[in-house]
Amino acid sequence: MELRHLRYFVAVAEELHFGRAAEALGISQPPLSQQIQALEQELGVRLFERTNRRVALTEAGRLFLEETRRTLAQVDKAVDVARRAQLGELGELKIGFTSSAPFTSTIPRAILAFRQAYPEVHLDLHEMSSREVTEALEDESLQVGLIRPLTLPQGLKAVELFNEPLVALLHAGHPLAGAPSDGLELAALADEPFVYFSRNHGTGLHDQLISLARQAGFSPRIAQEANESLTIIGLVAAGLGVSVLPASFRRMRIDGVVYRTLLDPGATTAVWLVRRSGEHSPLAQAFVDLVTREAGTRA
Repeated sequence: MELRHLRYFVAVAEELHFGRAAEALGISQPPLSQQIQALEQELGVRLFERTNRRVALTEAGRLFLEETRRTLAQVDKAVDVARRAQLGELGELKIGFTSSAPFTSTIPRAILAFRQAYPEVHLDLHEMSSREVTEALEDESLQVGLIRPLTLPQGLKAVELFNEPLVALLHAGHPLAGAPSDGLELAALADEPFVYFSRNHGTGLHDQLISLARQAGFSPRIAQEANESLTIIGLVAAGLGVSVLPASFRRMRIDGVVYRTLLDPGATTAVWLVRRSGEHSPLAQAFVDLVTREAGTRA
């Protein structure tokens, strides 16, 4: 039995006339009659009562028609689902992001725009360190990642979405908290205890701080380690040290913390959109296209 046999049966059942059904199907009447007879033989039941004057459904034919319509409707739905999935309109998209990504206006705006454009796509979002995101992309448990810059493994490619300054975080009572609002140089913090990410946490910001400090002529003394940006801000508010984070964290208005832009050359950080070089998922491509459009970049 083939789907065309079911469609032929429905056409005859709706027209109750072999000639009109054949015309609607775009075939001649004799092959249609033969196909219906073959269907009846395969089922072992008579679907139509035929006379020279009329064609009518048998009780078996009437019941078979109801089920056949449901079957064909489900087939049409399956075809539609497959086509929409190919277009990136259905399915699930797994995205990993570094904890600082939501504090940039571009990322939340892009995610909202994607959800509005593809309401039937489930976004499975995972907060991770940048290194964890790259590892999850490699083992294919994620399709897209949003990270801070770090050395990428082979097989991954990145596009820079945007760049932003780095800022120093100081306790409000710190002598440098009253420094000019245009910023300060990192060397001014050479003797300060730092609150920062551990190197093992897997964020590119750790290595960048070490590099900037080396250029400024000192090695930062990390007195307290933390794995979350918000924890770092809270510890600075508690007076445990100074820190350096992306400027987007200025949106976090926490009492006792003052932000000052770093004036050192290269004191900026980026957000990268990362995926596997061989990733061809329509959903992933739709997300990449939308995010890069929102950020004004090109993938």
